[in-house]
Amino acid sequence: MQKKCQRFGIFMLIVKSWARLFLRYVTQRMSPEKDIKKHIALPPARGLSDQFGSRMSEAEKLAELIKESRSTVALTGAGISVPSGIPDFRTPGTGIWENVDPMEVANIEVFRRDPKRFWSFYRPRFNMLEDKQPNPAHTVLAELEERGLLEGVITQNIDRLHRKAGSKKIVEVHGTVETSSCLDCGESYKLEEVETLFDGDEIAKCRSCDGSVKPDVVLFGEMLPEEAIFEAQQMARGADLMLCIGSSLVVQPVASLPTLTAHSGGKIAILTKSETPYDAEAEVRMNGDVVEEMQAVLQLIG
Repeated sequence: MQKKCQRFGIFMLIVKSWARLFLRYVTQRMSPEKDIKKHIALPPARGLSDQFGSRMSEAEKLAELIKESRSTVALTGAGISVPSGIPDFRTPGTGIWENVDPMEVANIEVFRRDPKRFWSFYRPRFNMLEDKQPNPAHTVLAELEERGLLEGVITQNIDRLHRKAGSKKIVEVHGTVETSSCLDCGESYKLEEVETLFDGDEIAKCRSCDGSVKPDVVLFGEMLPEEAIFEAQQMARGADLMLCIGSSLVVQPVASLPTLTAHSGGKIAILTKSETPYDAEAEVRMNGDVVEEMQAVLQLIG
């Protein structure tokens, strides 16, 4: 009996020794970080911030999104043209609608009822837009398109600057100041010709029939061009990435375009100083200088 107890004691000492050796081996070979990664199932990455860390700048994230996207579409508003010397509409203190009620000067009913009042607002604006030139934010978009990284531009702007910058595929959902047309006979006039059409009452009149000449822009109270809005919606639905630049995204139906992209599984990136209804859903949100931000993104793309 005594021998059996001795043997059992020796056996337990051996077991304890092997246990201590095994514990030491495990401690040396396995760090807590490795143990966690091996045994805890981490949730899948939700976005670029999770994939590359919080230190990754918004410009870097946007550059990665553009490079990875199969179809990127830009949606631009008045903010992209501010560096070209064209004021936007809603910025406090400087916006065009800050001191002017758009329904009193930029409405189709005002044009029909009181064309003199309409042109008193639009005529100096036309003169101002005639010589404006694109800024580097416009040219970055044109270069991205040239390099096959941008499918096209949907713009709310009527200023022609995307075209001047060299962009090829442009959907001008609010029309353009490039031309004005007679509402009676349809005669079309280039922007540079419009100034010669004003009569003694300071109303633009058609040379052919003396009818009223209206800019080929969408006024309040008018429907957007059906073909243009259809093309914009198709581009939005097919986009992996919609890059919204300089727009508050509140004017319908254009404001709903990012929703079409998101519902189709695409991502939204926003570069504008004002708040938008999509800020919480945006994969990238930038609010700096539009020229500096776009140039930084282009440089990061390489």
